[in-house]
Amino acid sequence: MYEIILTLSIICGNANSYLKLAYCEQCKSLGGELISHLKNVGTNHGIIKEKGKKTLCFNSNSSDLSQTGSYFHNLKMADAQNPSFQQQKVIIRNKHGNRLVGILHESGTQEIAILCHGLRASKENFIMTNLAAALENAGISSFRFDFTGNGESEGSFEFGSYWREAEDIRAVAQHFQETNRTVIAIVGHSKGANAALLYASKYHDTKTIVNLSGSHDLKVGLENRFGKDFMERLTKEGFIELKAESAGGIDYRVTEESLKDRLNIIMIEECLHIDKECRVFTVHGGTDTIIPVVAALEFAKVLPNHKLHIIEGADHVYTDHQTELASFVVDVIKETLQMDLLNAS
Repeated sequence: MYEIILTLSIICGNANSYLKLAYCEQCKSLGGELISHLKNVGTNHGIIKEKGKKTLCFNSNSSDLSQTGSYFHNLKMADAQNPSFQQQKVIIRNKHGNRLVGILHESGTQEIAILCHGLRASKENFIMTNLAAALENAGISSFRFDFTGNGESEGSFEFGSYWREAEDIRAVAQHFQETNRTVIAIVGHSKGANAALLYASKYHDTKTIVNLSGSHDLKVGLENRFGKDFMERLTKEGFIELKAESAGGIDYRVTEESLKDRLNIIMIEECLHIDKECRVFTVHGGTDTIIPVVAALEFAKVLPNHKLHIIEGADHVYTDHQTELASFVVDVIKETLQMDLLNAS
């Protein structure tokens, strides 16, 4: 029997409400009770599909969570094998004085992995929480946090701000280095992957970068996202307004300044500044339509200390391939830890 905490933002738009579930592996069923302020809703029962997009069924009326762009995921699964693990909220100031809010998954080890979310996401994104849970099960500490202007962190959201996010990573890395921790790896998804690569190109103090679905060319995909006339609209109006892509999301504006911030970054050239001793692992979905898999192949051409892993059939967020993704990331970080032990002996 497992205990799972599920965020209800995908159900009622309130991320502060949770459903506590008891999952029976033998019968593939679960029962649960609502906690926080929604206790009046009552007890629900349902099942989880073993494969494919996760569907939570309430009272026999199924609701495919994929329709909202969110998926059933565990925020924390109790694991009897790792009773020493603790989670705590940590607040770190970046160089601009903004509070960056994160969750530390503490195993008591000196080494720690930093997890970086993608565009318009947060530390509660299911990729981040699933990776943290997988690392936790492997006995590896991790820290997942919100970039400036995202999630619980202070500041304003910016469409560009890639270098700003690299500096956010710097603030987080320095925080742990100052407490005698070793940042063993920085793992980023999509925009977070680009921020991690930029960090490694400027600061040469990490041994491993895991690039999940990062883009080799930040000009790619802009027409699909904003329309073919986006530059004309930007010049005329000074901004482009975009509606939220899913229920509970936020509308936002893209300014000419933030777009130029993105367009001025030549990712492949920046990657040439990454130390040869820094190992870069690129993971990409073979059917990614947001950032096509060609990006991964381009990274492989220019990074000398590089390993490429294509997950066939996976989309941009690895909807049906979370287990394979988490397994690969855990193996990479374990390999880095083993290499450190060999070098130290």
